Amino acid sequence: MPCFSCGARQTDPIRGVSPWRRGVCREAQVLICPDCQRIHGLDLDTCASCGSVALICRLGEVECRSCGSVRPARGVERPAEPCAPGLADEVEAALNRVLGRVH
Repeated sequence: MPCFSCGARQTDPIRGVSPWRRGVCREAQVLICPDCQRIHGLDLDTCASCGSVALICRLGEVECRSCGSVRPARGVERPAEPCAPGLADEVEAALNRVLGRVH
């Protein structure tokens, strides 16, 4: 999954804790690369209880990693455009190569 802000791809992690962080944007789980973590105003969802952006989205609920507050996901539709431009085309091309499809 690429960084939702700049589209950078996550590489194989080195040992230890990953420098990438998770967040929630319009009810969708996203990854944030180390460079974009320094940018303020990334349009991430915030916790209604404490205002933190340290949220995770899973199985129909959103949990705040800062205060532990859990709420049901509102079911907001995800954007029609993919977060990373060209990702759908890359996936389609890879599937075509693997499955031997010719277009």
